[in-house]
Amino acid sequence: MDIKVFGNDIEKALKLLKRQIQKDGLFKEVKQRSFYEKPSVKEKRKRREALKKRQKAQRFKRNA
Repeated sequence: MDIKVFGNDIEKALKLLKRQIQKDGLFKEVKQRSFYEKPSVKEKRKRREALKKRQKAQRFKRNA
């Protein structure tokens, strides 16, 4: 991941970095890994996330 700083504008570069990290899902992954998650709970969460992803894809498919 590269973030270029133009004109010594560090604040803008940090803002871009945070946005890129959030887009990649790194914050979410770090938060999840900060505590132990039982395998059964992990499986349920993965199923829930997959369902949300499928529903979102269908919603966009219908509108397009």
